[in-house]
Amino acid sequence: MSSAPTPPGGPTPEGAAPEPGASGRSQPAFARTSGHYATVVAVFVGLLLISNIGATKLIAAGPLITDGGAFLFPLVYVVGDVLSEVYGWRATRRAIWLAFGMSALAAGTFWLVQQAPPAADWPNQDAFEAVLGFVPRIVLASLCGFLVGQMLNAWVLVRIKARTLESRLWVRLIGSTAVGEFADTLVFCTIAFYGVITGWTFVNYVITGYLYKVAVEVLVLPITYRVIAAVKRREPTYGVPEPELAAVLRA
Repeated sequence: MSSAPTPPGGPTPEGAAPEPGASGRSQPAFARTSGHYATVVAVFVGLLLISNIGATKLIAAGPLITDGGAFLFPLVYVVGDVLSEVYGWRATRRAIWLAFGMSALAAGTFWLVQQAPPAADWPNQDAFEAVLGFVPRIVLASLCGFLVGQMLNAWVLVRIKARTLESRLWVRLIGSTAVGEFADTLVFCTIAFYGVITGWTFVNYVITGYLYKVAVEVLVLPITYRVIAAVKRREPTYGVPEPELAAVLRA
């Protein structure tokens, strides 16, 4: 009695699902983490750390209020989208936890430096504390907002890709960002500033931050498309079925 037939292209391991095509494959394609994954993760973590420092300053643009993290933080979601689209849920989750850990380490390091006694002829202790001083509420807000928002962003993108496969990338990018950025902004603003900023000012801060970040994602969509396409082309294992992976990795 013959065994059940193997799906076209062979079994699909985690992180190396085949790309849909003429063979009739219907699983979303992802790459293994042996290629450019480390470089993308490094950019992801770096953007987060810089944004967290910038977020210590509130910025007023006419009636609108946001923080300094708004300059780069939307790009954290762009790179997060690249990770999710190219490498899948588990690989992106590892990157998120790494970024979370490095952000916590940075906050702890700044706190230790803040607490260390300054040199007698160094007059900038107050300035250092004002910019990089450990503010528990801000640190907690940043860590919680990032973790919740990025996990939701990655999960939503991968879930949508399971249905759309390689088509409708714009739906995945905008849909995941809309969910992730909303959770991130709401969690951060609530923990960091609720009670300090009240009433309409608080609502304005949340809405402005959220709409701005989503708008940036939409505006840079053509760039995100190009970056994702470039990473996919340069990842030798993207969409490669299991039987062919050994040969590709040896090449």
